[in-house]
Amino acid sequence: MDAKRIEGNEVYALAMCVSILLFAPIVVSQPIPADKSQVEAWFNGIIKPVKERGKTLDPELVEAETEPRIIKVMQGGGGEFDTITKAIESVPSGNAKRVIISIGPGSYKEKIKIERNKPFITLLGDPKNMPNLTFDGTAKQYGTVDSATLITESSYFVGANLNIVARRENGRSTSGCFKSLGDRSAFYNCKIIGFQDTLCDDRGNHFFKDCHIRGTVDFIFGSGTSLYLTRKYSWKDPEGDPEMAVITAQARESSSEDTGYSFVHGRITGTAKDVFLGRAWKSSPRVVYSYTEMDEIVHPGGWSSNRQPERAEIQMHGKRRNSRYTREIRQTLSDAEAEPFLVLDYVEGTKWLLPPPTVPN
Repeated sequence: MDAKRIEGNEVYALAMCVSILLFAPIVVSQPIPADKSQVEAWFNGIIKPVKERGKTLDPELVEAETEPRIIKVMQGGGGEFDTITKAIESVPSGNAKRVIISIGPGSYKEKIKIERNKPFITLLGDPKNMPNLTFDGTAKQYGTVDSATLITESSYFVGANLNIVARRENGRSTSGCFKSLGDRSAFYNCKIIGFQDTLCDDRGNHFFKDCHIRGTVDFIFGSGTSLYLTRKYSWKDPEGDPEMAVITAQARESSSEDTGYSFVHGRITGTAKDVFLGRAWKSSPRVVYSYTEMDEIVHPGGWSSNRQPERAEIQMHGKRRNSRYTREIRQTLSDAEAEPFLVLDYVEGTKWLLPPPTVPN
């Protein structure tokens, strides 16, 4: 299917909240360019190495990044450990230095958890041979949010070049894939592949770049404050109910909360019909889509009020030059109104984001 896109310097933004602008974040950094080809240069121009950023970064982060420790995990020998879990266990509680866990190729069948008393951990795979992180835990065993293959609770976590995969249970009930609870966490070039409830994006500031996230029902859910500068969101479930195709279930419960999801420069694709961009799981969900390519699978109404129409408000920033794009939009976001969701400071990113890590020699 050909994606439908707002062309030129325009934004298509769906904002699912009644008071979207009352508690907007302070704008400091430059907005993400409308031209996708300029995004990489924009990011690299702002997110430079620690030594070039001086006092603009969190002091504890600057200290943590001096003399990072590297732990190699390899199946079949050649590393310090043969499982990711053992490597994490070797990190002391109250850790104050960056620990890079370099993961060799292969499939790691582990239920991985990084507790909140172990900050500054990086899980790093090789982009040319990305490791698979998977586990057979089920929602029946652990509950929906705790069935995840990977759970990160600590602050300043980084995940890069990882395939995080969940298995399918009976019918629509599936195991979790990934649960992110830690504040100031970044994810680069990760594939997060699951079914229902793929990614629990809950609590704290999170940043996703160059990722592919796949699921079915509510496959990005929770109350995180997150910026997705990512590649693709896809719906794929040949056995599922096409009427239950929903991308987001954002859990903001009042207009006084600053949480919300901002999706920028991605593409929505898949095999279903009438996929909702989100639903009103809680009372004041906030989700914004900008510069987003949407295949014809997206529902014309954009999102589901979950049978509670008082929660539904759809807003758009930009004109519709593409005559093939016929979605009904209730309101329009001006440039100024949309800008808070198009900057790294939406997630306070200029204080803690670092360039994507590279595989150590």
